[in-house]
Amino acid sequence: MSDIDPNDQETSFVSHLVELRTRLIHAIIGLLVVFLPLAPFANDIYSLVAQPLLIHMPEGTSMVAIEVISPFLTPLKLTLMLSVFISIPWVFYQVWLFVSPGLYQHEQRIALPLISAATFLFYGGMLFAYFVVMPLIFKFLTATAPEGVAVMTDISKYLDFILTLFFAFGMAFQVPIATFLLVKTGVSTPQSLAEKRPYIIVGAFVIGMLLTPPDIISQTLLALPMWLLFEIGLLMSKRFARPTEHQTAQ
Repeated sequence: MSDIDPNDQETSFVSHLVELRTRLIHAIIGLLVVFLPLAPFANDIYSLVAQPLLIHMPEGTSMVAIEVISPFLTPLKLTLMLSVFISIPWVFYQVWLFVSPGLYQHEQRIALPLISAATFLFYGGMLFAYFVVMPLIFKFLTATAPEGVAVMTDISKYLDFILTLFFAFGMAFQVPIATFLLVKTGVSTPQSLAEKRPYIIVGAFVIGMLLTPPDIISQTLLALPMWLLFEIGLLMSKRFARPTEHQTAQ
């Protein structure tokens, strides 16, 4: 028979639920702390994010709002998503406070730097999308419009488009983290990953096709950084990632 008291198990489960609720509340409060001061500037924020398209639109044209509530709701939605992106470090910190008591000391030593690096790379992917990818995409798309067709993009459709780009590039920039973890956990080795390089390059272009809008520019501009980041992750894993003795024995 087990020596564990069922009442103790129930108490432990309830305490974990209470802790999870506390962390969720703190994460939401942190999100609101960011969102509420930004909300009055929602229109200005939208104008700033729309600049990569606006500067390439033909003279005399502008963006349009097709739905009645779009002029109010779309900038507010963008501001909310921006608040989520800004508060990612705080949310990750709450996740860390929840899971860290159950981690071994060596797991804690590696988890925190990886979370910090993942956050930094996600922001890097978003900035790359805004400053490099979006100007090139919109310059190409507006220049290829057929004669007699006015380029007048709906503001809600534009928001959906750029959020897809931001998320795709933010996630794609996690490739070095994934490469490092594959080696660190003993799932693969740097030599094995290097041998699979041709397949990984093809996979990067397939992922670029699936994650980005259907244009060749954004697909290529996603696949090439993924390839470069894979090479960086491979170099970092060769230098710093060593499977533990327990993983090696397995």
